[in-house]
Amino acid sequence: MIKKFIRKILGVKSSSEVTTAKSNRHPVALGPKEHGINPQLVSANAIRITQTLQENGFKAFVVGGAVRDLLTGVKPKDFDIATNATPEQVKRLFRRAFIIGRRFQIVHVMFGQDLLEVTTFRGPSSEGAQKDEHGRVLRDNTFGEQHEDAARRDFTINAMYYDPATQTVLDYHGGIKDIRQKTLRIIGLPEARYREDPVRMLRVVRFAAKLQFTIDEATRAPIAVMAPLINNVPAARVFDEMLKLLTSGHAMACLQQLRKEGLHHGLMPLLDVVLEQPMGEKFVTLALSNTDERIQQGKRVSPSFLFAALLWHQVLEKWEAYKAAGEFPIPALHLAADDVLNKQTDSLAIQRKIGSDMRDIWAMQPRFEKRIGKTPYKMLEHQRLRAGYDFLLLRCASGEIDTAIGEWWTAFIEGDGAQREQLINQKSKPASTGEGVSGSVIKKRKPRRRAPRKAAAAQE
Repeated sequence: MIKKFIRKILGVKSSSEVTTAKSNRHPVALGPKEHGINPQLVSANAIRITQTLQENGFKAFVVGGAVRDLLTGVKPKDFDIATNATPEQVKRLFRRAFIIGRRFQIVHVMFGQDLLEVTTFRGPSSEGAQKDEHGRVLRDNTFGEQHEDAARRDFTINAMYYDPATQTVLDYHGGIKDIRQKTLRIIGLPEARYREDPVRMLRVVRFAAKLQFTIDEATRAPIAVMAPLINNVPAARVFDEMLKLLTSGHAMACLQQLRKEGLHHGLMPLLDVVLEQPMGEKFVTLALSNTDERIQQGKRVSPSFLFAALLWHQVLEKWEAYKAAGEFPIPALHLAADDVLNKQTDSLAIQRKIGSDMRDIWAMQPRFEKRIGKTPYKMLEHQRLRAGYDFLLLRCASGEIDTAIGEWWTAFIEGDGAQREQLINQKSKPASTGEGVSGSVIKKRKPRRRAPRKAAAAQE
């Protein structure tokens, strides 16, 4: 009450009041000829959900990034639905529907392996909404009208609604114009919106890099000052956003944008060390380029492989330090891996399974250099062989190790039984020049003299 009274006297509006004041009750409606969306790019299950809700008397639209992608002619990976039905009403209409979320309740609707997210129109953030000491909204289940829901969304390009039944797009905040001008602009006061949810600053970077949009100056200006607020966000949320950023298909551009905006501190500070080293920078660049290429080809990307690549040179540095301190190579590598992962877990909640897979990929690297006896055959049975082998090829391509090692393993993996045996025999037998596996000269040992039998008997 006191805060409201002071604002009234000074003429200052709260962030929710500013957002609501800028909300437009009457959106621009665009027909098929104006927006140009191809209906065939719309998910059949998204149409099924909107149709079911509309047949039961509710409003329902495809919303957010899916509409943005459809307007740019890209087939969306995910489809989100917005409706005026409450979570309980949505759940009753679908057999496999689950209400989740504490900060704001949403419904996950499953069709086979396809998961779609259904949200109820959100109302303006109430003054009584639970927040932390920095202003981040912790819980806010306020439902509202469609124009209020549009005002609560983060960017203008994500605040458009598409109705598959009528093929109409509703644009509340000039999103169409911003898409055509390739501009990324936040809705409402940037400072207030970032304070409500600091993860929006990471989303600015991701969308700008992925869409190759220019960040509106008013949207960009507060980021440098407000970047430390990300430290107050739960680590799991930050990890999810970082994963989206690195698997956006424009990972290197995203990391460069993170550094440019000063958002990398506390997230992956070890990258600063890596990117200052020529070999480390080449390794990371190759890893991210390969990731982007796989995503653009529609292939899957392993988060464990990606993070293992990003942190590898920090592991290498600590590994050398432990060996210099007298540790044996393999235990030294495990200690180095623990140090790096423990440090990163404080800022990024790397899941236990991902961390375990990262350790496996790192631990396989010295084993690839043992190409004699039964070791190579045991490696073929390793469940993480493909990831470890791809990691090895990255090391070869970056100049970290001899490319001959990668070529040998390529031939061994692709070869038949006889070819594999021949490859192992080549590594086991010393060359005629007197050189061994590593290229060093092998000195022949003198045969040990055996004592005569009588002398030996006397010694006994």
